[in-house]
Amino acid sequence: MTDLSAQLSAMQFEKLATGIYLEGLAVDHERDVIWYSDVVGGGIHGVKPDGTPVGVLDPERMWTGGILINSDGAVLSSGQGGVRWNNPQTGASGWLIEEIGGEPVNGINEMWPDGTGGMFFGTIDMENIIAARDTRPTALYRLTREREVIPLAEGLRFTNGIACNPARGEFYCSETFGKGLIWDMAPDLTLSNKRMLLDRDDCDGLALDVDDNIWIPGVYSPNIIRRVTPAGQELDPIPTPPGATTQVRFGGKDGRDIYIVLVPEDAGDCLKNGRPLSGTSALWRGRSPVAGVKVPPADFALI
Repeated sequence: MTDLSAQLSAMQFEKLATGIYLEGLAVDHERDVIWYSDVVGGGIHGVKPDGTPVGVLDPERMWTGGILINSDGAVLSSGQGGVRWNNPQTGASGWLIEEIGGEPVNGINEMWPDGTGGMFFGTIDMENIIAARDTRPTALYRLTREREVIPLAEGLRFTNGIACNPARGEFYCSETFGKGLIWDMAPDLTLSNKRMLLDRDDCDGLALDVDDNIWIPGVYSPNIIRRVTPAGQELDPIPTPPGATTQVRFGGKDGRDIYIVLVPEDAGDCLKNGRPLSGTSALWRGRSPVAGVKVPPADFALI
């Protein structure tokens, strides 16, 4: 076992908060706040790195699967009907996107900044998820800073965690119930040459480390987060506390604070089949021997 393997295996986590089914996760690096969603319990919840509660946004809104920070401190949250924004400092709120091609948004899941002020996002069949029915095909899009919606890829089974690596010109997507996917990304941020990154059908959230490796949780892979190179080589996984990880993010001044949200091992099946959950979920914090990519904010002009 290498020194890094030993350090990864020895990682320890502390519990910061609990909920029913925790999903979306984002770190506001400037204000040192961690925001996470409770898909079933509702709301976007904020805590400090020590777990001290900061507040709750849109407490009645359920089914939020993704969170992204805006440059003004507003919290962008995806879900049924599109993407909402809430500014914790001013109390102002509104919708960032409610329509695609003139049609109401069924649902949006994960988001990632595009490096030009806008963001990438993946759609989700929220109507059928809520009804516990098989989901229809979904797609990837880019929302420019000027709020133009640009299609990137379609015909996907279930878009989940997404990320882009501008230095490598690559885009990654966890296609839950499909595979972990990778595309080439052109300078104009369009995608081509789709191929398999990870041969797993349970890929969930997604994060990057500074060595260009992709960290991929699996909703049916309890107690670990997989690590894979852009070439698809699996590395030593990250052991986690009991449960299935739905999302992972990095924070702290050195990028080595790691935040994960864990749900019960059977939580994915419970949601898919409309069964009650068997336990609670939790937000955990650890320290990684490998620094991660800290997700920068988007830069939308919000009222």
